[in-house]
Amino acid sequence: MALIKSKGTLAEQVVHNFLMGHKIKHKMHPTIKGSPDLILPDRRLAVFIHGCFWHKCSKHYVAPKSNLGYWIPKLKRNVVRDKQSKKILRKQGYKVMVVWEHEIKDKSKLKSKFLNDK
Repeated sequence: MALIKSKGTLAEQVVHNFLMGHKIKHKMHPTIKGSPDLILPDRRLAVFIHGCFWHKCSKHYVAPKSNLGYWIPKLKRNVVRDKQSKKILRKQGYKVMVVWEHEIKDKSKLKSKFLNDK
């Protein structure tokens, strides 16, 4: 677990590069309550970049087959924390967007998420 990155992941790098390439102003890992992965300050948009396993994607999540006593509560806590974080950010006046790991592989999905939300 100690080797698993929580910041600077490949998914975050892809989104960051996409935003930079489209000259969309953003800030990675802002220090605001709710801890989004990035914000677009001009749009008051908070963005979470979720891995399909870690945040239980409805399309791609596959439950672990071993060490269930550890993994099931761990993943459940992640999902609960996600809901709490979204609520905190909305109270601060942010719109909240989730970009799933599987969406990052398709540039047209990134375009529709970020370029149609202006």
